[in-house]
Amino acid sequence: MAKIKLRKEPRLDVKYQAFSYQAEAVKTIKDLDYAAIFHEQGLGKSKIAIDLMLYWLETKKIDTVLFVVKKGLVRNWERELATHTFIKPKIITQNQRANYYAFNAPSRLMITHFEVLISEFERFKLFLKARDVAVIVDESAKIKNPDSTLTKVFFALAPLFKKRIIMTGTPVANRPYDIWAQIWFLDQGESLGNDFNKFKCDADLSNDLADNQKMREEFEDTVESIFHRIAHFSVREIKNSGIIELPQKVIKTVQVDWEKNQYNLYRLVKEEMRAAVIQEGIPTEDNAEPVLKRLLRLVQIASNPRLVDESYHSSPGKLEILEDIVSDICRKGEKCIVWSSFTQNVDWLSNHLSTFGSCSVHGKHNIDRRNKAIDQFLNDPEVHVFVATPQSAKEGLTLTVSNHVIFYDRTFSLDDYLQSQDRIHRISQKKTCYVYNLTMINSIDEWIDVLLKTKQLAAQLAQGDISLEFYRSQISYDFGAIIRNILGICK
Repeated sequence: MAKIKLRKEPRLDVKYQAFSYQAEAVKTIKDLDYAAIFHEQGLGKSKIAIDLMLYWLETKKIDTVLFVVKKGLVRNWERELATHTFIKPKIITQNQRANYYAFNAPSRLMITHFEVLISEFERFKLFLKARDVAVIVDESAKIKNPDSTLTKVFFALAPLFKKRIIMTGTPVANRPYDIWAQIWFLDQGESLGNDFNKFKCDADLSNDLADNQKMREEFEDTVESIFHRIAHFSVREIKNSGIIELPQKVIKTVQVDWEKNQYNLYRLVKEEMRAAVIQEGIPTEDNAEPVLKRLLRLVQIASNPRLVDESYHSSPGKLEILEDIVSDICRKGEKCIVWSSFTQNVDWLSNHLSTFGSCSVHGKHNIDRRNKAIDQFLNDPEVHVFVATPQSAKEGLTLTVSNHVIFYDRTFSLDDYLQSQDRIHRISQKKTCYVYNLTMINSIDEWIDVLLKTKQLAAQLAQGDISLEFYRSQISYDFGAIIRNILGICK
């Protein structure tokens, strides 16, 4: 720690003791050069990371800790650090002039967001050569794509960090091969190899698995092996392992019938989709992007036809059901979160639900507006409904003032689905949690339901949550056949 000197060193004692499983995680990885914290969302990974930071600083393993987080979570991390420590972090933003002072300040703790590592890449390289820096990357699935500029920056900086930690509750964010780049950042290919394309081919949840037993077995063996190959530097706990007592989570599928004009539009667009799919092939996961973008239009119509047709002025099938559910929740004096994947829907739904006291967040809102809405939902007893897109609020937030989440619509992303429902099912929740999935009958919603369940089982197998025997007893590879049936395509 001789590289920088502070006039006064910060206090390094903790304000609150960790749960036993959190302390065990710290003990397991504290002296490793790199590690992965994969505890399921809601089990307090932040506390593990903070205690790890304090240990490193106290034992002088390093002289600076850098937290890299999503832009919308910087303020949340400031609150977490203030809650658990006596250290005030320096914030590195995209203001390059202000960053000059931050980089040269003798601070033990810094927070930045992912995009800053791109804009300040050269300055970070110099900074890491001048200090002994440990990095803690929150929501590391952000670097799952090895071809992205962001991931390439992380790969280039990796050897310059003295210690590297990645954190996420969903390391398999959507597909088994999503874990590869995150692990490569840690060990440069030692565990999962250097050839991403080969790994992707071996761990691809494809339509061909339904009709090829040998391919299925090879896929399953590959996916099962993933966690075994990284277990020596990874810690993972899940909620149902008995490490902590959380309220029950009840998932309800609410089937909804069509409004007549909505269904007519859906049928019309479905015919177009069928022609495109016949020409370009049935999509699996999100590999066939042109087809999936077209299929997304069906999701929009099943949700709210106004998203694709401004002349639609009827009340879509899901709206009345949603209002009934929200009304029942508010009548009990409880709060709820309504998720929609479309920003236009968020504004529309928030307006419809304003009589219940609503606030909203989506990607077009700036950080101040987002934080104000979250504060309203958390602290204002008159605000009962929080309407948001998963992309804008699915991570890093504890929203346990509510014990109900309602998915007005869902897309193909497993990460969006799991992360957003667990904003309420986490430490500090005292009530039974309810997850409502609104599903239009005989629609693409039904395919999405099957696809997400299939993805979740594959993710659980890759993450070491379930055995291969259990996986095989539950899995179905019929998602390709289901979408053909929904679109009326004969194989």
